[in-house]
Amino acid sequence: MIKAFLRSLLKPFSFVPALLMMYLIFSFSAQDGTTSGNLSYKVSEIIVETANDAFDLHWSSSEIKQHIKEIHHPVRKLAHMTEYFLLAISVSFPLYVYGVRGIWLPLLAGMICVGFAALDEYHQSFVAGRGPSKKDVGIDSIGVFAGIIMMQFICFLGRITVFRPLTKKKKA
Repeated sequence: MIKAFLRSLLKPFSFVPALLMMYLIFSFSAQDGTTSGNLSYKVSEIIVETANDAFDLHWSSSEIKQHIKEIHHPVRKLAHMTEYFLLAISVSFPLYVYGVRGIWLPLLAGMICVGFAALDEYHQSFVAGRGPSKKDVGIDSIGVFAGIIMMQFICFLGRITVFRPLTKKKKA
């Protein structure tokens, strides 16, 4: 009785992570082009300097700057994919909690996330130094697809292990 009450009370909160991810993505998209570029450049700088230190590469400062420039664009695109990977997982989870199963789970989650990606690109058209890009929606969709596949796999594993109905042993 208490378990059912708690479940019905907490079930609506399963949407909170998805809403937080959507807010986070819109917040990043609201940054002007310079701020956004500086943020991803800083991440690229941290990656290159960490690799230089961890592997004792002894790169000069000019080599470090060159490597930062080389990975800056891939880091930006990987950030897009990662955001939408997490969004797909956080959208798929509440749908699963509310009983969406089978082909409908990836279709519905995919439509929500790719639709949000398109809306996000439209939103960027109003931000200084940014603009909409169909290519970015495609890159975001790769993250969505990967997130949905991951969630499907997690749900499948859960069904065959943790949440598998207990079977009664037959009496001999």
